[in-house]
Amino acid sequence: MNEQSAEPHKAPEPPEVQPPARPPREPVFNLPPALFFSLCLLAIIYAVQELLLSDDALNWLFFTFGFVPARYVIPLSQQGPELFWTPVTYSLLHGSVQHILFNAFWLMAFGAPVVRRIGTLRFVLFWVFSAVASAALHAVLNWGDVTLLIGASGVISGLMGAACRFAFPAERRPMLPAHLNPRLSIVEALKSRTVVIFMLLWLVGNALIAVGIPLVGDSDQAIAWDAHIGGFVFGFLLFSLFDRAPHPPVMEPDGTEKDVLQS
Repeated sequence: MNEQSAEPHKAPEPPEVQPPARPPREPVFNLPPALFFSLCLLAIIYAVQELLLSDDALNWLFFTFGFVPARYVIPLSQQGPELFWTPVTYSLLHGSVQHILFNAFWLMAFGAPVVRRIGTLRFVLFWVFSAVASAALHAVLNWGDVTLLIGASGVISGLMGAACRFAFPAERRPMLPAHLNPRLSIVEALKSRTVVIFMLLWLVGNALIAVGIPLVGDSDQAIAWDAHIGGFVFGFLLFSLFDRAPHPPVMEPDGTEKDVLQS
């Protein structure tokens, strides 16, 4: 005979009701890791140059890593190797708190959808080539000039140009997270009313900068509007070289589309 410890006539207890599970909390800043580390790198470099470097060391930093068009009219035998890396490293330097905060804001706005779409490695390559394109147009229009170019604005303009190819909502299409939109051809982008309005506003802003009317910042500080245009044109025309097929939205078991956060 098997022994049982439970009483034979005791009614079974009802199952304990579990409280409904709380939905996971989403972070306030939902930035891709590559973009987050880019912002941290820019902030660290600026903090070092402002808090730790003397005036002489700061001048050396700007001369060694800033972009100067005059380097490309001087024979190689009369200068150092800085001309090989400064077309990229200038984009990591900033001249004021306002400068870096303004660039960080736009980098978060337009860098996030681009990073989510093309991934970390392609984002790094895009940064490098858009910085070079921005510096190249600046050098052509200021050939032999000894002024110093620093700041990530040219790269950010490249990200804006890239975003025009996919990030804006298309007419008569269902709303998707920005990085999942199909890529528009150059002709399709120029036919999009949203893209054209954005480009016109962007061009007007740079035209004001070109004639000496800054949108923000110190009016006594010159702004390289030509570098902005070089980056934007690069991003708009050549984004397809860095693009990849977007991943489809994640589907829940019941067939509904899972919410996707975008910044």
